[in-house]
Amino acid sequence: MWILPLLLSFLAIGLAVHPPPLSQEMVNYINKANTTWTAGHNFHKVDYSYVKTLCGTFMNGPKLPVLERYAGDIKLPDTFDPREQWPNCPTIKEIRDQGSCGSCWAFGASEAMSDRICIHSNAKVNVEISAQDLLTCCKDCGYGCNGGYPSAAWTFWSQDGLVTGGLYDSHVGCRPYTIPPCEHHVNGSRPSCTGEGGDTPECLMQCAPGYTPPYKQDKHFGLSTYQVNPVEADIMTELYKNGPVEGAFIVFDDFLLYKSGVYQHVSGTEVGGHAIKILGWGTENGTPYWLAANSWNTDWGDKGYFKILRGQNHCGIESMIVAGMPKI
Repeated sequence: MWILPLLLSFLAIGLAVHPPPLSQEMVNYINKANTTWTAGHNFHKVDYSYVKTLCGTFMNGPKLPVLERYAGDIKLPDTFDPREQWPNCPTIKEIRDQGSCGSCWAFGASEAMSDRICIHSNAKVNVEISAQDLLTCCKDCGYGCNGGYPSAAWTFWSQDGLVTGGLYDSHVGCRPYTIPPCEHHVNGSRPSCTGEGGDTPECLMQCAPGYTPPYKQDKHFGLSTYQVNPVEADIMTELYKNGPVEGAFIVFDDFLLYKSGVYQHVSGTEVGGHAIKILGWGTENGTPYWLAANSWNTDWGDKGYFKILRGQNHCGIESMIVAGMPKI
């Protein structure tokens, strides 16, 4: 007779440790843990299958040359925010939306590329590199909306080049994004979020009607591409000297509920690999963090941004930093 109570107690422990994903129980569990961040609902009435499609990064992709840089020759500040360092580069402040498509690998890349073109041209060249062009035309990058490799995206930029293109329905650039943002909340004007967004749009090597110059002449190229050493000071030096980079990490269920503070994994199982743009760093209430921009619209997290524990390769955040220099 003692077996049943024991099983029930184990079940109770299991439920306490792993509350259901996206649930109020998980929000309460995280906030009661009194960790370095606060949880809340970002996705209301959204299929869990949709959330899984957002994490479209394969973590073990092709390797780029490792940039050998030592931070000893530069005095790094305690806090660094490129939005303040390069105020004449508006793309640094932009939060994009990948829609119901596992295109995070293309977004993290195209966002950082856009920023670096502006930074290294001294704000003379100010463009939005097209996530659509990268997503649809890079055949060596993976499987489009069903996942890709950040390192391959940067190689494609240097070899084939990428045209310009803004957000969905922006009519900005040669090839704006064509997958609509979906509604994370119960009431809103956007279509509902489902897990059925796996179809990758066609690679159209032409610009939107009325846009000039033509497709081939609109291309921007990378001069070099590389991986940054998974060393905290080296990543900081790269951000400080050259601007935002693309990073990738393992997303767990609790990250979906991030609202503010410095994220550390508390509860839940692995959702998948996810690519983002890492901007800078700082310390909050004694906890060091990386500042990153997500591509799940501004109604996710802290107005589209999040902070994640720095210096401990938390969830693999420091192990796959890729970047490159633009050809100006």
